[in-house]
Amino acid sequence: MMNAYKMELENVSKTYLGADGKPVNALGPIHMQIPNHRFISIVGPSGCGKSTLFNIISGLVETSEGAIYVGGNRVDGLTGITGYMLQKDLLLPWRTILDNVILGLEIEGVPKKEAKAKALPLLYKYGLKGFEHHYPAQLSGGMRQRAALLRTIMYDREIILLDEPFGALDAQTRAMMQEWLLDLWDDFQKTILFVTHDMEEAIYLSDEVYIMTSRPGTIKRHLMIDLPRPRKPQIITSPQFIELKEEALRTLSEETMRAYQQEAAG
Repeated sequence: MMNAYKMELENVSKTYLGADGKPVNALGPIHMQIPNHRFISIVGPSGCGKSTLFNIISGLVETSEGAIYVGGNRVDGLTGITGYMLQKDLLLPWRTILDNVILGLEIEGVPKKEAKAKALPLLYKYGLKGFEHHYPAQLSGGMRQRAALLRTIMYDREIILLDEPFGALDAQTRAMMQEWLLDLWDDFQKTILFVTHDMEEAIYLSDEVYIMTSRPGTIKRHLMIDLPRPRKPQIITSPQFIELKEEALRTLSEETMRAYQQEAAG
């Protein structure tokens, strides 16, 4: 297997048994080729299998068919290959922000003192200075997401899965977190796969956008986002951005309508 790509998904699919005992095709087949250090967004109708896809990539759910390769090595079914952050931050309420951020390192066997020495400079650099000894309940939603993202980064995997991390944030906080995430990505040069329902967010953040079909989710469209970096919010008013967004929304609208029709038909 050639390793020209950081990750490859070859005909990945997932089938469940329905309540009537008959097979239900939930996902796929999916084929994706992910270059190293790229920011990739995945957008699709509700229920198309985006989270199922992430669960398969992370090794939490087995694929029914197909294979996943990272660096040329087959990894489907293996956990610990990627970092994975859900929309809910899942910070442990009894641990301070610093102790939450180092959790992945502790699980890896890094001594706590060493882990804290690694984490503190990141907390200071990325907007959590002065809050390292606070508990999650004492922080705003945006600051909690910063802590959760830093914990995911500190887990030190080259591929990071982010499943709608900003979905619960208000518009202003979300915009700030987008800028913050781009800085983090630029500094650490991770390969990021990012699920969102917001097409503008997907285009603004990404190098590539995959648009999925309604269930069973497959790849309907693969858009290359040829916009200059570093990106600033003003770019969303540029003709090139608007054209990309309109093109992507047309594709997504077709699949969203198809998903509604499927639901109505039972």
